[in-house]
Amino acid sequence: MQYEGVLTKMETEFASPIQYYMTFENSFLNVNQALDKNIEISFLGYQCLNCSKKKKIFRQGFCYDCFYSSPAVGDWIMRPELSTAHLGIADRDLDYETRVQLQPHIVYLALSSEIKVGVTRKTQVPTRWIDQGADEAVSIVEVPNRYLAGITEVALKDHFVDKTNWRKMLQNEVVSLDLMAERARIFERLPEEVRPYFNTDLNEHFVMKYPVLKFPKKVTGLNLEKTPNYEGRLVGVKGQYLIFEDGTVLNVRSYEGYVIGMNIS
Repeated sequence: MQYEGVLTKMETEFASPIQYYMTFENSFLNVNQALDKNIEISFLGYQCLNCSKKKKIFRQGFCYDCFYSSPAVGDWIMRPELSTAHLGIADRDLDYETRVQLQPHIVYLALSSEIKVGVTRKTQVPTRWIDQGADEAVSIVEVPNRYLAGITEVALKDHFVDKTNWRKMLQNEVVSLDLMAERARIFERLPEEVRPYFNTDLNEHFVMKYPVLKFPKKVTGLNLEKTPNYEGRLVGVKGQYLIFEDGTVLNVRSYEGYVIGMNIS
């Protein structure tokens, strides 16, 4: 089976195990079906996800110009506490920012290597947790905008990490902790303006099982620019990573906007 096209983050389906799909312009691949098969990957070029020009990717699938102009990659994406649409203040495009920021957001605890606090739009549950490779996740509060979610995350960073240790996540070195018990202790740590949104009946507890035949003991990230041709046996998928038998891992999300060729045998 041969595929060619622009890499975008893998689409997922919440099942047991999680189902993964790579989508290209004229085809798609259920990645689970490629487990235990040999995959050849070739780096062929770039295509910006925003302007579609064949320009070198700068960050998040965007070329340099688009990264610094598109509202889809404003600073408030990574730092939700910087959101200002609730004040009617634009960052780059108020119409876009209003649509994205002024909708229900979830602040959550996820267990991917250790307990992590994070923010996601309600519409992205449980996709966000799958993309992070979390084994478990629970919602803390549901708030009406991104700003309130952001200041909640900032307050809780004193008690929980806000980034996943990707190596430990891929090696399945996950601490054993009770997320629901941690959630029950969290009320006093919330900002005053967020406490009314704390719902003791919000008992969503998601458990994720990933399609992994074997977890690696050591992992090495594949750099498509330094290694434009790679071949290996696929033994797992977790988060947005393809895991190969030799411990090589490809972070698909990191290479959005890269044009690749892929052969599966």
